[in-house]
Amino acid sequence: MHHIIIGNSAAAIGAIEGIRKVDRESAITLFSNESYHTYSRPLISYFLAGKVNEGNMLYRDLLFYQRNNVEARLGTKIVWIDIDNNEVVLESQERVKFDNLLIATGGKPFIPPMEGMDKEGIYTFSKLDDAKSIKGVCFPGAKAVIIGAGLIGLKAAEALRKLSVEVAVVELSNRVLSAILDQTAAGIIQEHLESHQIKFILDNSVRSLNGEWKVSSVTLNDGTTIECDFVIVAIGVIPNTDMLKDTPLHVNRGIVVDKYMRTNIQNVYAAGDVSEGYDLLNEMQRVIPILPGSEIEYEGGFAMNSIGFFDLPMITAGMVNPEGENFEILQQNATENQIYKKVLLKDNKIVGYICINKIDRAGILINLIKEKVNIEPFKNELLNDGFGFVDFPKEYRKQKMLGAKAVET
Repeated sequence: MHHIIIGNSAAAIGAIEGIRKVDRESAITLFSNESYHTYSRPLISYFLAGKVNEGNMLYRDLLFYQRNNVEARLGTKIVWIDIDNNEVVLESQERVKFDNLLIATGGKPFIPPMEGMDKEGIYTFSKLDDAKSIKGVCFPGAKAVIIGAGLIGLKAAEALRKLSVEVAVVELSNRVLSAILDQTAAGIIQEHLESHQIKFILDNSVRSLNGEWKVSSVTLNDGTTIECDFVIVAIGVIPNTDMLKDTPLHVNRGIVVDKYMRTNIQNVYAAGDVSEGYDLLNEMQRVIPILPGSEIEYEGGFAMNSIGFFDLPMITAGMVNPEGENFEILQQNATENQIYKKVLLKDNKIVGYICINKIDRAGILINLIKEKVNIEPFKNELLNDGFGFVDFPKEYRKQKMLGAKAVET
């Protein structure tokens, strides 16, 4: 049996560990178009800022592949999958056969058409090589324009400020982190970032990138021109499905998988940011990170984010800006102390939340979402600083202590 895994981040590594728990003998070959040992991609902003080095970024130790009997073909790009012949096709045109295939290629930067994108000094920010390239053009007083005020763009902005680079962030939406924050929460985060001299231009976008051969300024849709030494395009990521062109694999926005992370091809699986599974809260198929494991049923997931900017932490999960009238909102707002909590309820079940600054009880809320617990008996305690296990009904506490799956109270 030969398992091939395409990718080298969390989903791919989780697959290796999952396979080796039940099968120590079958061959595993991992392909990655990056030449690095597996590393934690969220740490690239800390690498750029100089807070960590490459050694600190390892996702698993240097003996991981060897210990798990994995042939790691790093720096090797897969350009196509020949489903009919169960083969992956390398950029060199070499073909390698598989019995089972896992596609864990993650996401790639989304780059909309903009005039002048062919100039030097324009970067994306999703890989270690991106951070290295950007680090090479940073110096105190350098001017950077970041296109996009999502998680990637704001972490890049934070890192650049730690290097004393002047930063302007251009965002099409009317607030930062519009996909995961409401207006109030976004205002807290924006004000905090502005206190670190990050400038924001909202409700606007970049029309053109200017300069002879290297970018020297950008022109916005409203005609404003901003001088810069380099630009980072951080509008977002889309599933990396390039190698699936002209294959029978079912791709919607991402690779569609079932409850066992199988694609529509029996021996081909997908996991991580490239996959599209069942969103438990929105009750629909959508791209959410899905990690592989044993042959168990995947009941669905929901979006979660845990991140911080200049020592201000936040956690969000599930739905935060829903449409419709069937939702109840619980809020605690102390913006003067940068504290904000919002819990979104539907039919007395938690379907989403935002926590800024005080995040220590967020894990409890995640479990309540996953288990679809009726929170009516302790609704009034949800936002209390001391909210915890003791606030749950006696029967629910008993079930948890016995290790049983929670049911609706």
